[in-house]
Amino acid sequence: MTENTAAKGRGDHAGKTAQPAGKYLTFKLAEEEYAVGILKVEEIIGLQPITRVPRTPPFVRGVVNLRGRVIPVIDLRLKFGLETQEATDRTCIIVLQITRESGLATLGAIVDEVLEVMDVPAEQIAPTPAFGTNVNTSFIQGIAKIDNTVTILLDIEKVLSSDEIVEISTLGAASTETSQA
Repeated sequence: MTENTAAKGRGDHAGKTAQPAGKYLTFKLAEEEYAVGILKVEEIIGLQPITRVPRTPPFVRGVVNLRGRVIPVIDLRLKFGLETQEATDRTCIIVLQITRESGLATLGAIVDEVLEVMDVPAEQIAPTPAFGTNVNTSFIQGIAKIDNTVTILLDIEKVLSSDEIVEISTLGAASTETSQA
């Protein structure tokens, strides 16, 4: 196993090539700023009633009916191991398109607050730092350093494991099939 392959398996990504420059949607979770590539964002909607689905992981809040489409919704706070917080008037759902083996899937992610669409030049993106062998940082594309802030650039498709994506995306499909029966 080469050193590069070993590092990849551990989730140690120090020195990996930073994500290319581009437009990112920035948002807050707790006091931290995160961003996802704008091309992954379908829309931003206000928080609405979520139907809980039994036997799902705690970070899966359930499903919502979005203009006739049933989409699964995750709570990024819970997925990242942060404390839960009561929703505010700024809490919202970012509707994202993620790629699966069978095609695109739609997923909602609850965030504390959407900030802005930001153009991030390549020279302001640093590679993900190494945190050691037990910390998986594969879902972090890079770190944007703009003015005095640090924004974590997420690879939303790696925030969830392949198995989690399949399980979650079937929630929307199963709910749609049930409602049409």
